[in-house]
Amino acid sequence: MKNFSSHFLQDPNKEIPETRQKLGKEEKKQEEERARCEWEFNLCTVVSSPAINGGTVSDTLGVIEFDPSDSFLATGGISRKIRIYSVKSLFPYEGISKIHGVTLLDHATACDYYICTPAKLSSLRWKPRSGGRVLGSGDYDGVVMEYDLERRVPVFERDEHGGRRVWSIDYSHWDPIVGASGSDDGTMQMWDPRCGDEGKCLAAVQPNTTAPSSVCCVEFNPFGGALVAVGCADRKVYGYDIRRMADPIFVFDGHQKAVTYIKFLDFQTIITSAIDGCLKMWNSENQQIIRTYKGHINSRRFVGLSVWRGGGLLCCGSENNQVFVYDKRWSEPIWVQGFEPVAAAVGGGGQGCDRGFVSGVSWRQTEDDRCILVAAGGSGGILQVFECKKKVMQC
Repeated sequence: MKNFSSHFLQDPNKEIPETRQKLGKEEKKQEEERARCEWEFNLCTVVSSPAINGGTVSDTLGVIEFDPSDSFLATGGISRKIRIYSVKSLFPYEGISKIHGVTLLDHATACDYYICTPAKLSSLRWKPRSGGRVLGSGDYDGVVMEYDLERRVPVFERDEHGGRRVWSIDYSHWDPIVGASGSDDGTMQMWDPRCGDEGKCLAAVQPNTTAPSSVCCVEFNPFGGALVAVGCADRKVYGYDIRRMADPIFVFDGHQKAVTYIKFLDFQTIITSAIDGCLKMWNSENQQIIRTYKGHINSRRFVGLSVWRGGGLLCCGSENNQVFVYDKRWSEPIWVQGFEPVAAAVGGGGQGCDRGFVSGVSWRQTEDDRCILVAAGGSGGILQVFECKKKVMQC
């Protein structure tokens, strides 16, 4: 007779797979909870537009960019203005009115100066190695311009996208004079202002050759090298070696709707955002999805994406009027902050004001345990400045 008892005897020092899997999930949950408690966020400044005749000025900000030295902030949007703020002016100081410890400013007093632009702005990018002097822009009329911020005048103009909106521009860190722009005309074009003739087109690609679709975002690898990534309305991300643009060296296919933002987290890790309501982390070497981040709402707008490389944090806006921060290690947000309570306190909550979305975010790239996050939301163009720091005692 066979002895079946051995099937029911277990080594007391050996976990059964189900128990081990359960413990693994519990440990992961505990680690994620620790990550939520690892950072402390405090609202320190709100910058708003003044009320006029009982309402607020329509001043939606679609783009926010810190300069390479992290000393200045540039904003742009539908008001046809580039505003430049020094970081010092955005921090609390004596003699300024506060509500619950929050400094309240308006754009007129907070910004150092502004430059009027001929069209609504969809993209801004500081030119590398220009000492913070040159700022590039892309606009709704399909024009790329560069501004000398010391003289506060345009110094370069390029109109080669057939009047179709330029969604995104960026500069190569491999050759910082070279720029690129992505447009509704379905192309990403690279250009060099030194070539004359409105910036000679060095290369142009139409990522989707069978069904041309808008190029929504362009990002050169900021860690060097010859890689540029392009996100399109066809739901895909294309990577090109700028020395040979004939064919992409990789294609990321995983989003369900248009890809609106691309950010490099490190040399080979890329974060993408799409209007399918999720962020994705990719490995550019094997073209695999590492992680998907969900929690924010994004189905039709550009809501911003920024990465703080030193702290390993990602941030995006949302169409429910909130800011979401993700730790790169976890799929769920570690911090969520609504705009509405403070916006109403500073006069941004007037009737008929569209305050239902956060339209742009930007991290200041500073030390690993302390940083600044700036977010913009609502048609009133309200800026909120948060200080993020690592807690000394973790929960």
